[in-house]
Amino acid sequence: MMRRYRFGGYLAGAVSARTGDEMSGPALLLLGLSLTGSPATGAALLAGLTVSSALGGPIFGVLLDRSRRPGRLLAAALAAYACGLLLILLTLGHVPVAPLVGVAMLAGLLGPALAGGWTAQLPLVVGEAGIGRGSMLDGLTYNLAGLTGPALTGVLATAAGAPVPVAVSIALVLLAFPAAWSLPARPARPERPTGDGGGSLWREVAAGFSSIARIAGLRRATVTTMVSFAGVGMLVVCSPLLGAELTGEAGHGAVLLSALAVSALAANALLARRPPAAPDRIILISTLLLAAGSALAAVAGSPAVAVAAVVVAGAGEGPQLTAVLAVRHRDAPERLRGQIFTTAASLKITSFAVGSAIAGPLAARSLTGALCAAAGLQLLAALAYLLTGGRRSGQELPPDRPHGLLVGPSGAPAGQSE
Repeated sequence: MMRRYRFGGYLAGAVSARTGDEMSGPALLLLGLSLTGSPATGAALLAGLTVSSALGGPIFGVLLDRSRRPGRLLAAALAAYACGLLLILLTLGHVPVAPLVGVAMLAGLLGPALAGGWTAQLPLVVGEAGIGRGSMLDGLTYNLAGLTGPALTGVLATAAGAPVPVAVSIALVLLAFPAAWSLPARPARPERPTGDGGGSLWREVAAGFSSIARIAGLRRATVTTMVSFAGVGMLVVCSPLLGAELTGEAGHGAVLLSALAVSALAANALLARRPPAAPDRIILISTLLLAAGSALAAVAGSPAVAVAAVVVAGAGEGPQLTAVLAVRHRDAPERLRGQIFTTAASLKITSFAVGSAIAGPLAARSLTGALCAAAGLQLLAALAYLLTGGRRSGQELPPDRPHGLLVGPSGAPAGQSE
């Protein structure tokens, strides 16, 4: 009963923190435009908030792995992220923009904590035997936040003004503070040998990257989703443009993004009822669905076909995320779990940003060409899946996984029920 209560609190905190995170970027974009009249200001704040995550993820992950009470550290990160947003909200328009972009960059260092850092604590809440179903439900919180965050930002900005979504974003992040603070402590562990990734901060960062590169399941999932998420970034940029082109109304373009998020949420909800036994296979299938959806969008000649295209893509995006989470929980060495989750989150954020940046100029020249490029990236991701995986049997086990023990997708010994 206590574990179930903790998991309910975990999910509530994750939804709150991630919704606040999903709101923060669009809210700063609108705030900059509203208070300064310059689109460049909002774009600079948004870029500052996202560009530093690639550095922050690995470092914060090491600190989580070193901490006996990682929930306390996560709560501190939530508070610091909220304080950064609050400082920008209170001072934008009264001080030069450049220092506030620096504040956004400092807050962005903690961005991966709201995603991968939170998920890395899931085994402490549900136990290794509950990872399969827990990952599926945790994945739903990402989809729910991705659906409601931007939509809530738009509604609040229209109804009450641009500062309000930033304030609500701050409130939601802080609302997750108690749930993070109360996360269970990590069991005491023996001292790590100095040659096994222990020691300096940078040595442990290197050990995390080395594990991702060395362990077949982690390598395949990380490379595949990095390439795939660049394609998702392109699709997200192109979807509103496609909707506007087909309907003649710019506002209708956002409907396609909503359909994408709803489809991802629905697909994960269905999978949560019966978690798949082979999350690796789900990664490949979902990537191919993203390719099919992007290709269908490229040839869409009517709004109905465009909606169908993003529904297919969403049916791939949602399960891909939860399958990747399951693979990381299964294969990540326990002593590096936080680092691997936050590092992988940083890499995906960076890939999404690259795809989004490429999509803009491409779509300006040819929207169809940009969507074809998005589909091509998904096919390239599927090819990466086939080329980067190890042998199905005999692949290297994480250093702290007992050898000679077959491990199921939940992380429990094969043959034991979740």
